Amino acid sequence: MPHTETAAQIAAYLLETQAVRLRPEQPFQWSSGWNSPIYCDNRVTLSYPHIRTYIKNALTQAVKDQFPGVQAIAGVATAGIAQGALVADLLDLPYLYVRPEPKSHGMGNQIEGKLEPGQRVVLVEDLISTGGSSLKAARAVQAAGGEVIGMAAIFTYGFGKADENFAAAGIPTVCLSHYNALLEIAAQQGYISSEAISTLAQWRQQPETWGK
Repeated sequence: MPHTETAAQIAAYLLETQAVRLRPEQPFQWSSGWNSPIYCDNRVTLSYPHIRTYIKNALTQAVKDQFPGVQAIAGVATAGIAQGALVADLLDLPYLYVRPEPKSHGMGNQIEGKLEPGQRVVLVEDLISTGGSSLKAARAVQAAGGEVIGMAAIFTYGFGKADENFAAAGIPTVCLSHYNALLEIAAQQGYISSEAISTLAQWRQQPETWGK
């Protein structure tokens, strides 16, 4: 796990930039159909140079610490593309990114960039919910001959389903910040009321049925 101060600082940045919005009284609807009191778009942080730099440095350090054998970085499209490129540049490593599906034209690529056979790859994501899109990207890299040795992400909701999915795939993950840190900072800094904390905690336990 990342240092507590890193998790807290990134949670504060996500709230400050409104990359994370908390709206328990007027839930968002995700593409999965889930009702959610939270919406997260970490791409917003790219517009703030000091925050972008902090996240870039923290992701890079996490990759160096957790996956020292890394030979290439792969961003998961679309939100992980920019973050992955920043990390690869700082590590001076080859970079590629992975589309959700192969292109329907041209070369029909799903992986953009040069992947060498047997290359040890770390995926970079902005956000982990159930882990589905990340694992789809991992399978594409594996099918193309790469070895996925891990994944690094900015934020995770901490769903048990995601932990199960990554464990089943044998892919270790490291996340800079997480839902519990976010709730703690949101309460401390007055983004939400103490009453809303319990609502947000309940959602995380049963997100697929919450609010229905």
